[in-house]
Amino acid sequence: MNTMQHQADIERLFADVIDQRALTSTRIPPVAKWNPPLSGDIDIRIARYGQWFHEGELIRREALVRVFSTILKREGDDYFLVTPAEKWRIKVDDAPFSIIAVERIFRDGRQALAFESSTGDKLVAGADHPLRLSVDLQTGEPSPYVLVRDRMEGLIARTVFYELAQWAEPGAETKQAVHGVYSLGEFFPLE
Repeated sequence: MNTMQHQADIERLFADVIDQRALTSTRIPPVAKWNPPLSGDIDIRIARYGQWFHEGELIRREALVRVFSTILKREGDDYFLVTPAEKWRIKVDDAPFSIIAVERIFRDGRQALAFESSTGDKLVAGADHPLRLSVDLQTGEPSPYVLVRDRMEGLIARTVFYELAQWAEPGAETKQAVHGVYSLGEFFPLE
């Protein structure tokens, strides 16, 4: 069986899980189609662990943060809140999303890792939502990420990363003893 056919079989095996996550995830307006001119910069910042600040004050209304997260757009290295008529640049310290939960789902000896962000995004790691690990060269501290949508990643919370580390196993096709996790047939190194 070729690799593409094998991957398609795994995705069919977990199709209901992928579809369920898409249905229950945060509804996203078509921000990719919205291209108004830049309205300016607005004093909104997303901190490293997903807290949103306006003019230095924490935004405490979760519903407001969720709405803002649905109109978030990335262009190059910049992030914007966009509507059909306005485009405001904001600051993002690291990643715009914070991944707060993971669920491990098994089918026929295969697994899928289903993630949830603090703003209600739900996704299943795989080719469309890859995991990556960045290690700070000075401190050696790992920073794990998963692609949430439209070139925007979520920083995986430390507790969630610890769960992934407990599930880690050697990769079947690696030349070295690299440990990582599988999801939808894809291997993601954690070291």
